Amino acid sequence: METMDGPVPEARSEGEPAVMEELGQNVDEIIVKVDELEQRLNEVEQFYSKTGKKQSNTSKASSVMKDKDKDKQISSFKRRQQDASRREAAAAKRMQDLMRQFAVLLRQHIMGHKWAGPFMQPVDVVGLGLHDYYEIIEKPMDFSTIKSKMEAKDGTGYKNVREICADVRLIFKNAMKYNDDRNDVHVMAKTLLAKFEEKWLQLLPKVDEEDERRKKEEAEAQLDMQLAQEVSHAKMAKELSAELDKVELDLEKLRDVALRNCRKMSTEEKKALMTVLTQLSPEDLNKALLIVAQNNPNFQATGQEVDLDIDAQSESTLWKLKFFVKEVVQGQGKSPTSITMNQNKRKREETKGGSQKKNKKPW
Repeated sequence: METMDGPVPEARSEGEPAVMEELGQNVDEIIVKVDELEQRLNEVEQFYSKTGKKQSNTSKASSVMKDKDKDKQISSFKRRQQDASRREAAAAKRMQDLMRQFAVLLRQHIMGHKWAGPFMQPVDVVGLGLHDYYEIIEKPMDFSTIKSKMEAKDGTGYKNVREICADVRLIFKNAMKYNDDRNDVHVMAKTLLAKFEEKWLQLLPKVDEEDERRKKEEAEAQLDMQLAQEVSHAKMAKELSAELDKVELDLEKLRDVALRNCRKMSTEEKKALMTVLTQLSPEDLNKALLIVAQNNPNFQATGQEVDLDIDAQSESTLWKLKFFVKEVVQGQGKSPTSITMNQNKRKREETKGGSQKKNKKPW
């Protein structure tokens, strides 16, 4: 007699190879699909974990409102996205204009000055015998290098006016750092630096205005990016939910196919199943009765008294019940075999002792 913790039911011999092969292929496909869904699910979970946002189930009405709000957000986001390239082009044009104004300032007031000569080209360290120059000056700079970076078209040039301003200051500060304050080069550098700062103050309000404008646009761009990510992950979560439902449905269909191709349960196995069912808690017993009701719409699973004819149940229902009670008793740390043996032992003892008490079925 096979006990309740016996092997998985064997397929019927008729058509067994073809059925088992098809089931195996379908299971393999589902496993691959589940692995893919798991990766996508992890991505969604990581996103909401990082952003500190959680998805929660809400009522249908609130969900509709959220959908409407999200549609408005998506529409607004698309409009801002369409304007993004135009804003970026306009910002680049404004910065180029500021850089041209800065270049005019340099040519007219600094590079055109009579004392600008020593600073137009890189310092001739070898020719002048300045053996300690690179020990004192960390980053040499000159106007020819600045001019080349301002005209560069390969992406190595300056990105904004403040970068150019910093290099102009570096030219004069290097000269003042290396040369004694009584040296002519030091005096010339100090004079030109003061003149440059005076002219820079005239351009600074426009530079500050552009900086504030860029910060605002960058903040808006960041919000657009966050919204795009939220929309993308919300869509992914919705698709995952639908695909997981489909996988669950496919698994249920495969299970039904497998159960329909199982061998018939023997009378002894049915008795063993009934024995374990009598040991279930009321909660687990209700779950078992619901399994019966799933395949038998006429069966009343609820009520104070339930009439269950185990012999009238389909093979698939019987095997579902067997797998269910096996999971229950194993979850309790017990063996279905030991439960059956204890039940039989108790019956033998009652019979031996002359007991006339009859067990009442839970249904």
